[in-house]
Amino acid sequence: MPPVAPMLAKLARALPIGEGLVYEPKWDGFRCIVFRDGNEVELGSRNGRPLTRYFPELVGPLRSYLPERVVLDGEIVIAGSRGLDFEALLQRIHPAESRVLMLASSTPASFVAFDILALDERDLRRAPFGERRRLLEECLFGARPPVHITPATSDPEVARDWFVRFEGAGLDGVVAKAVTRSYREDERVMVKVKHERTADCVVAGFRWHKSGGTVGSLLLGLYDDAGILHHVGVAASFATVRRRELVEELAPYRVTSLEGHPWEGWAEAEVQGAAGRKPGAPSRWNADKDLSFEALSPKLVCEVAYDHLQSGRFRHATTFRRWRPDRVPETCTYAQLETVVPEELEAVFGA
Repeated sequence: MPPVAPMLAKLARALPIGEGLVYEPKWDGFRCIVFRDGNEVELGSRNGRPLTRYFPELVGPLRSYLPERVVLDGEIVIAGSRGLDFEALLQRIHPAESRVLMLASSTPASFVAFDILALDERDLRRAPFGERRRLLEECLFGARPPVHITPATSDPEVARDWFVRFEGAGLDGVVAKAVTRSYREDERVMVKVKHERTADCVVAGFRWHKSGGTVGSLLLGLYDDAGILHHVGVAASFATVRRRELVEELAPYRVTSLEGHPWEGWAEAEVQGAAGRKPGAPSRWNADKDLSFEALSPKLVCEVAYDHLQSGRFRHATTFRRWRPDRVPETCTYAQLETVVPEELEAVFGA
C-alpha cells in the first residue's frame, strides 16, 4: 500500500565497472511509484504525495497494460520535439483541473518503468534486482506507449555509448545497479553517473540562507545575443563556513535599489514572461517558500559546474567552482555553452 519511498542513487563521476552490474539510462522526469489493484490506479511521488490528479491520461493505459495487482517504480516524463521536456512537466503541477486536463491533451505524459516492487500477493522488495528485472520484462511485454520499460544492459561499453548519445534526447546520465541488490527504500544504494560541464556566469543577486545571516545561494545570469541578462539558475550547497565568507565577499556589490538593475521589477513577478527567467517567482512546490532575492551589481563572474541545460536554464542547482575576476561580465553568454545534438527518443527505446 502507498506510500513507498523509492530507492535512491549516489553520484559518481566515472562509470562503475564490475561483475553483476546492470546499466540503465537516467531519465529526467518525476520519480513515480505506480500502484494498481484491479480498477484502482494510484501514482505516488518520491516524497509520498499523490500525483494521480496531475496525470489523468496515464491512468487508462496503466490499467490496460499492467497486471491486475502490481507496484512499479519508474519515471513520468513528457517527450517534446527536442527530447524530454521538464519545463512542460512542471506545468502539470497546477491546482486547476481544467488546466490539468487541457495539458494532458496537448502535452501528454509517458511512464517509464525500471523496477517492480510487488506482483499479485508477492512482495518483491527483498528479491534480487536480476529477478525483479526479469519479472518486470514479463509484466510489460505487451505494453504500448505511453507505458514503456527502460532499456538495460550489462555491457559497460554500451552504457558509455548511451551516456554520450542519449543526452541529446534529454536524458542526463546512466544508472548502475547490482543484480544481487534488494530494493532498499530511501537508501542511496544505486550509482548515477551524470554529465558535468563548466560555465562562467554573472552573479547578479543572492538569497539568504534559511537559518539567517549567511548566504544560501547565488543567482546566476547569462547574456543573450540581444544583451539581456537572463536568470539561468543558482549555485548552492555551500558549507557553513563558506556561507559566512560569502557575506563579506558580496558586500561591496550589494545595491540598495533595483533601479537600473537588469532584473528590475522581477522580484514581484509571478510568471515567466518573454523577457527572461524571473528569480523572484514563487515556488511551484512550496507556495510558502521565500524566493525573494538581494540584488548585486552585475560585475561579479564565477565559474560553476553544471550537468544539464534545458530551455535556456540549468536543470539542477550548479556547483560553485571559483571566482573569475579575469572575465568581463558581458562576455558571459549562452555561446560558451556546449550544444548537444538532439536524439530521437525512439532511439532510446530502440536500444
